[in-house]
Amino acid sequence: MTLATLPWDKILEALGFSVGLLYLWWEYHADARLWFASIVMPTISMWIYLHKGLYADFAINIYYFAIAVYGYLAWTRARHKGTGTREEKKDPLPITRIPPGRLAGCASAFLLLWAALYCGLRFLTDSTVPLADAFTTALSIVAMWMLARKYIEQWIAWIAVDAVCVGLYIYKGIHLYAVLYALYTVIAFIGYRNWRRMMRTGA
Repeated sequence: MTLATLPWDKILEALGFSVGLLYLWWEYHADARLWFASIVMPTISMWIYLHKGLYADFAINIYYFAIAVYGYLAWTRARHKGTGTREEKKDPLPITRIPPGRLAGCASAFLLLWAALYCGLRFLTDSTVPLADAFTTALSIVAMWMLARKYIEQWIAWIAVDAVCVGLYIYKGIHLYAVLYALYTVIAFIGYRNWRRMMRTGA
């Protein structure tokens, strides 16, 4: 067997599955290292999605790559507290609830993106799942920004995305990713509770 004849789609799917588990572990613990996994996963996923005809999912991974850099900087860049002296305290970005105004903005952005992506997929591509593909892509764009700002409500958005992705990936025959996103759905519920506890305790 040569490199050209290796089942690269299955190999990359398995690798993406493994990195996804690591990402999930770091996200659950609000560990900034999750952004390193967020850089690796889009690179793998873009190849898989393109060959499976999930064009919106392919495009969103370009955004994922960029937001991973932004998220890492936002999570690790010290926030200065004190009087401006050299001894002032520096804190990382805390877990918080999203302000109502920003929540409304996120909801509006999601609906606009969903509509625009659906029209693009429906009329400009040969996608067989334009509604579901556009839904998961639009909500994922918003959820990733919420994660980068460390808003606890990002877990609620991911529950919806992950649940839809399970059915979508089963339909498209990406079975390892279907298993991964089923796990994501369960962990998202647990992750929300864990982040809520961490937010209360200031962990």
